Amino acid sequence: MNDDAIKKKQFILCCGAFIANGMLALSTGSLLPFLREANGLDYAFCGLIVSLHSVGNLISGFFAGTLAVMIGRKKSILLFETFFPISVLLMLSGNRSLLAFAFLATGLARGACSNYCNVKINSIAPGIAWVLNCLHACFAVGAFVFPLVLMLFTRANNGYWVYACWFLTIVGVIAWILYFIIPEDDDKKTYSGETDAKDKVRETLGFFKEPLFYICTATLFFYLCAETGVIGWMITYFKDTGLLNPNLSQVTASILWIMILAGRLTVAWLSTKYRKENLLPVMGIGIVVFFLVLIISKTTAPIIIGIMGFGYSMAGIYATTVSFAGEIIKKYSLAWSFILTIASLGSIIMPAIIGLIAENYGIAWGISSIAVALFIDMVCIMKLVTHVKKTSRG
Repeated sequence: MNDDAIKKKQFILCCGAFIANGMLALSTGSLLPFLREANGLDYAFCGLIVSLHSVGNLISGFFAGTLAVMIGRKKSILLFETFFPISVLLMLSGNRSLLAFAFLATGLARGACSNYCNVKINSIAPGIAWVLNCLHACFAVGAFVFPLVLMLFTRANNGYWVYACWFLTIVGVIAWILYFIIPEDDDKKTYSGETDAKDKVRETLGFFKEPLFYICTATLFFYLCAETGVIGWMITYFKDTGLLNPNLSQVTASILWIMILAGRLTVAWLSTKYRKENLLPVMGIGIVVFFLVLIISKTTAPIIIGIMGFGYSMAGIYATTVSFAGEIIKKYSLAWSFILTIASLGSIIMPAIIGLIAENYGIAWGISSIAVALFIDMVCIMKLVTHVKKTSRG
């Protein structure tokens, strides 16, 4: 098989794996109401297990890359992805301890997939934004599809959510098979421990001297603060404030993901026509403007416009930012693990901050705090673009 055929196969299989990862990521929130009802869980425990998903994502984002250095990327991803089907099956146990571990395990599988696929795609096409945006569009497809699958299973009987779990278990097994058959790169020996130890440390940790590493990490950190905050608290905000009726509040999540999918496909196409340095600032300004529209509005129409614009604007930020770090990720084997680990702290910290503010000052103030993270993220985006333009001229 020639090099182009190998790269094409890698890309297609990574996209398939990312669709499965999108389903897994959304399953935690989608299944939570059914798990709570079936097992009599209180809100505090529900909040704990959702946080454990983010913790698992953070842990695996770092250790999946570190383990890859020691045993190879293939063995590392296969090990972590065994948690995918196992975690879903454990949700059926009804045991609180196993349920807590299940949510932690979903995060372990999700983070490992993100690490592996982003690094793999960067090795195929380093720094090419449209390729990464296509990959992340596949995540949005999975994220949009699973709630619909769950709705189909439970429309006749709420107890049929267990069949959705069995469906997701099968998806997890298929995802494991996809990782197993993804061709490895020719440079896989760099992860086998055959190089000199001192040279390996120098090669793998050299990204700490790269200013681009810190700018990209900061951009992703504040982006994930905003993304997790909106996705985790948006429905609660609309319900508790009474701005939208309960049914429409639930629909807002689907609207958001439809726009994210549309935005990622649009950015993937625009990246082939325009320089990504010119696209990213537009997205950064867009998320701030549309989020302000969302939280300021008191009637349905402008709220929906705010959600649609926010989802469309945020869609390409993550992948485009990662594409700027493409050369660093390809050059240093641990770079993406550190970027993902540090940035993922935002997805753990921000929901807790929103909850703390909401508890003391109300949910409206809690959700409004996301605007601060968005503004800082916009500043980081401008700094990133300025840095890239400056270094490219130099």
